[in-house]
Amino acid sequence: MDFTAKTFAGLEEVLSNEIKSLGAKNIEVGRRAVTFSGDKRLLYKANLSLRTALRILMPIKSFKVSSIDDVYNGVRSIEWDNIFPVEKTFLIEQTVYSDIVSNTRYATYKAKDAIADYFNEKYGKRPNVSVANPDIFINLHISNNNCIVSLDSSGEPLYKRGYRVAQTTAPMNEVLAAGLVLLSGWDGKSNFMDPMCGSGTIAIEAALIARNIAPGIFRKHFAFENWNDFEADLLDELYNDDSAEIEFKHKIYASDINRAAVEVARRNIAAASVSKNIELKVSDFMELTPPPSPLCIITNPPYGERIKADVEKLYSNMGSTLKHKYTDTTCHIISSSREGFNSLGMKPSSSLKLFNGEIECEFKSYRIFGGKFRDFKKSQNFNRTSKEAKKPLKPRR
Repeated sequence: MDFTAKTFAGLEEVLSNEIKSLGAKNIEVGRRAVTFSGDKRLLYKANLSLRTALRILMPIKSFKVSSIDDVYNGVRSIEWDNIFPVEKTFLIEQTVYSDIVSNTRYATYKAKDAIADYFNEKYGKRPNVSVANPDIFINLHISNNNCIVSLDSSGEPLYKRGYRVAQTTAPMNEVLAAGLVLLSGWDGKSNFMDPMCGSGTIAIEAALIARNIAPGIFRKHFAFENWNDFEADLLDELYNDDSAEIEFKHKIYASDINRAAVEVARRNIAAASVSKNIELKVSDFMELTPPPSPLCIITNPPYGERIKADVEKLYSNMGSTLKHKYTDTTCHIISSSREGFNSLGMKPSSSLKLFNGEIECEFKSYRIFGGKFRDFKKSQNFNRTSKEAKKPLKPRR
């Protein structure tokens, strides 16, 4: 079977690596999506295990369209009773980029009629559409004159892990948080820190990664459980298999200056069953005692957009604190504030464009070390060619 995993822009390669680790075949990276092939076991495991996927689609029909009637006819030709019984409710979600089908609502309406007419002709009754809580999720994708009809195996987006019992003003999406941890390269073999943790999402996702706990185990339901060919025993086997989980021997430190946010984080951390891995406290980052190094910091400071803050002062203080107190540390910051990044007073080693919700951001990485730059270069075993060796090493600015 062929599948398509949807994700956020910038996380495609990370998702591709995750899918590869599950044993999938024919992996291809696209725009905000990764296609792959596998069997039913892989489909179930992908929904349980993928940290950076938003949903997993299974294409069931593709056809050309030259008019809106072609949408109706193509959808009508699918043997829907092989997929779900008439008693189940369904919902169609559409993505349309086409001059042929300019009215997306009408395209959805025609597809809905096609499914209803199929059942009505065969059984004398039709399934109901449910917007609030459908049993079957159907995806209609029309690009130019190509139409693909897919079953959404996830239902509720996979970022809805199930452990978030409370949230702050501007919570980070769980898929993005996991993506940041995976992009950083942190592997759980050192301490981890989020000094502006808000509702605790980055810290929780880091703990799940460090212990190799599948993020989907907190969910109560997946849409594929309503399909005719659902195998409950197979899902139970995968759900109850904790053989891949590992012991995390270090510590995750999470803090926030906002006491209410820390209480929200505490509730979410407890719901995710990772309280023993995360040390949580109320504190200003500038007043914290640094955890033992080596240390990886990933944080999502205020941008001045959804949460009011004196951005330049905040980031200037962050930069000063990092440079003077956090040696032997890698720090990764996601923000949309160019002024804030400039105020850090540090040069990033890498930068990647990402979106936090609708806000275009940059995810920048910084390497902080103590002592002289020359000693740092030697400690990192930098291989310099003879030509490069003639050039003096630049002192740290």
